[in-house]
Amino acid sequence: MKIGLRVDVDTWRGTKQGVPNLCRLFKQHDIKSTFYFSVGPDNMGRHLWRLLKPAFLWKMLRTNAAGLYGPEIIFMGTMWPGPQIGKHLGKEIEQVALDGHEIGFHAWDHHREQSKIEKLSAADVHCLLQKGVDTLTNITGSAPVSSAVPGWRCTDTTLLAKAQFPFKFNSDCRGESIFRPVVDGKPLEQLQIPVTLPTYDEILGRNGITDNNYNDHMLSLLAPGKLNVLTVHTEAEGGKCLAMFDDFITRAKGQGWKFVPLGTLIDAPENVPLGKIVPKSFPGREGWLGCQENI
Repeated sequence: MKIGLRVDVDTWRGTKQGVPNLCRLFKQHDIKSTFYFSVGPDNMGRHLWRLLKPAFLWKMLRTNAAGLYGPEIIFMGTMWPGPQIGKHLGKEIEQVALDGHEIGFHAWDHHREQSKIEKLSAADVHCLLQKGVDTLTNITGSAPVSSAVPGWRCTDTTLLAKAQFPFKFNSDCRGESIFRPVVDGKPLEQLQIPVTLPTYDEILGRNGITDNNYNDHMLSLLAPGKLNVLTVHTEAEGGKCLAMFDDFITRAKGQGWKFVPLGTLIDAPENVPLGKIVPKSFPGREGWLGCQENI
C-alpha cells in the first residue's frame, strides 16, 4: 500500500511559492517525497506558440492555466531571457534537501528540453545535464540521486547521456512497472520508475472530472499490489490545488496508503524486467510521451 510521490518543479513561481507550501504540507503529514528541480532559466512563456495547436489550447482552457501558473508565465523568457531559478532561489531548493526529501534533477531549461529534445545532439543533451547537475549539487551539497526528463519526452540519446552520470534511477516515462531500459540491444544500469497515475492537468475537464470529484477519481485509481507512482506539480498542488491535495493525502492515509520517495520502491534491482521507452500519444497530452514497452 505505497504511493511513490514525485514532485515536479518546472518554474520560478513553482520554486518560490509551491516548494515551501508543499514542504510545510509534507511536514504536517510526516511524509517524504522525491523532488525534481528545474534549475536554469525559466523560459516557459515560450510555450505560448503551442496555443496554435488545438489539443494544447484545449488543455490550457480546461485547466485554467493562467490560474495555475500565474499571469507572469506569459512573459517568462519571451521578451527577455528567463530568470535563472537555481541562481536566485537556491535557499528554497536547499531547504527541501534539509527536510530529508529525495533530490532529483528535472531540467536546465524546461522549455527547451521538452519542446526540442528530438533535435538536440548527444553533446547538447550531455551539456544540459552537466550544467543542471552541477548547479543542483552546488546548492544542496550532494549530487542528485535521480533525474526525470521534462514532459516525459525521453529519447535513447537522452538515456545514453544520463548513463554517464551517477543517477541511481530515473523516472522518464509513463508505464506500469519498474524496469531496466534497453538501448541498442544493451540493458542500462539505471532503472526506470515510470509514473503510473494521471496528473491533474491531464484529466481535469475530461470525462466529467472536476475539482469536486477529482480526489474521488484519483483514489479509485490506486491499485494495491501494483506500482503506484503519482506526479504532482508545485504550480498546481503546491498552489491553487494545495487544499485539495491536502484532502487527498488525508483520505489516502485513512485508507492505509503510505507516501514514499521513489527510490524506496526499488526492492531487488537485479530482478526487474527489461523494457524500452517508446514515443506514444497519451490521453490529456498534446504530442508524444515516452512510454514503457515490455520486451
